Amino acid sequence: MHYDVIIIGAGPGGIFSAYELTRQNEQLKIAVFEAGNALERRKCPIDGKTVKSCVNCSTCAIMSGFGGAGAFSDGKYNITNDFGGTLYEYIGKSTALELMHYVDQINVAHGAQGTRLYSTAGTKFKKRCLQNKLHLLDASVRHLGTDMNYIVLNNLYQELNDKVEFRFGYQVDHIRVLDGGGYGIESEKGVDTCSRCIVSVGRSGSKWMENVCRELSIPTKSNRVDIGVRVELPAEIFSHLTDELYEGKIVYRTEKFEDSVRTFCMNPYGIVVNENTNGIITVNGHSYEDPKKQTENTNFALLVSKHFSEPFKDSNGYAESIARLSNMLGGGVIVQRFGDLMRGRRSNRDRIEEGFVRPTLSATPGDLSLVLPKRILDGIVEMIYALDKIAPGTANDDTLLYGVEVKFYNMEVSLNESLETCYPGLYVIGDGSGVTHSLSHASASGVYVARQIAGALKNKADRMGMIPDGNM
Repeated sequence: MHYDVIIIGAGPGGIFSAYELTRQNEQLKIAVFEAGNALERRKCPIDGKTVKSCVNCSTCAIMSGFGGAGAFSDGKYNITNDFGGTLYEYIGKSTALELMHYVDQINVAHGAQGTRLYSTAGTKFKKRCLQNKLHLLDASVRHLGTDMNYIVLNNLYQELNDKVEFRFGYQVDHIRVLDGGGYGIESEKGVDTCSRCIVSVGRSGSKWMENVCRELSIPTKSNRVDIGVRVELPAEIFSHLTDELYEGKIVYRTEKFEDSVRTFCMNPYGIVVNENTNGIITVNGHSYEDPKKQTENTNFALLVSKHFSEPFKDSNGYAESIARLSNMLGGGVIVQRFGDLMRGRRSNRDRIEEGFVRPTLSATPGDLSLVLPKRILDGIVEMIYALDKIAPGTANDDTLLYGVEVKFYNMEVSLNESLETCYPGLYVIGDGSGVTHSLSHASASGVYVARQIAGALKNKADRMGMIPDGNM
């Protein structure tokens, strides 16, 4: 089949590309190829009873499928240029914010009407953080919750299904540049062609994206990797912050090494979950808008950012080796009480069960000091004591630490101001580009590229209309 546009990946970037393309030009023939399943077929087999750990499905239902890795996240759309990627460096700060607000309007129109838009504007916590060597980043955040996020995604799919051809369980192997223009999209089922191609494969497609760049000689540069733990504690400890802001993005500069440590993905009254990336089991967190699904705990990640210089370039490989060590020692995710970590002993099931924090994830009690490099672990411990000054109780003995949590970032693909590679009509967007690191930025990049394509097609049509009959 030949299409005007083929979109590889049905994560937020791919979804909003398709949405905006259909809005801009209803005549376009568009296909979306997705390695994972349709939304209603995305179900992790782990139920905590019959299946307690990852069984290595062919495609991870948490990471792949319609909605991407964000489908079963807690659905936080952060509207800010302070974090979430560097999209603004390509398209400008005002345009980036405008597109993020536009994405927010679309989400609200597709089922998120009753959700709240939180903001750090005017909050007293900024001053309190600064007084304790912490920095609260500015942002507005729309929290959908895992349950409401699903509804929004389903409504978007229902609207797009009649306008766009979706192929699920469809693994693309190669992208070929065609003589005379356009692209061949190869899979074991055949070759489809398109005039323009949008690649939006997310973090889980990082290795695939590296292979594509290698095959097509598209320049890339090394990106950072974030390594750390997920903290779980009683919700009351952070309620004074989460009730007002929902999520606080807090950054700390360690005294010992001057490394950057930050909070990430805060989930008030949420749950801790497994995540499978390329066969490696790591940890993440979800939360729900529905009070009936909420827990008594809040969880969030503490991540240490690592940037590598020459000659080392494989930042993801470094993080993978740490995550694999955790999997080897614990058979998956390891959990440890903060008090046990500070006493230099591994946690066991009895001490965790006797504690005041009931874990929401079934993980293997262990010793994170045998997994995480000392410099990273020292930074996390420093950050916990710093947070204890603005949220007393964070450094309690029974606070749970799950490891490891890793945020893999793609090698940053060389793109122009249109998010286009060195090949005209081949775009790379979302987290798979290394440019965005969030739902809102990835979605905004999809809208932006769709408008670039629609504008180019309109200009071409206008030029063709100016050519006298008989001279086309």
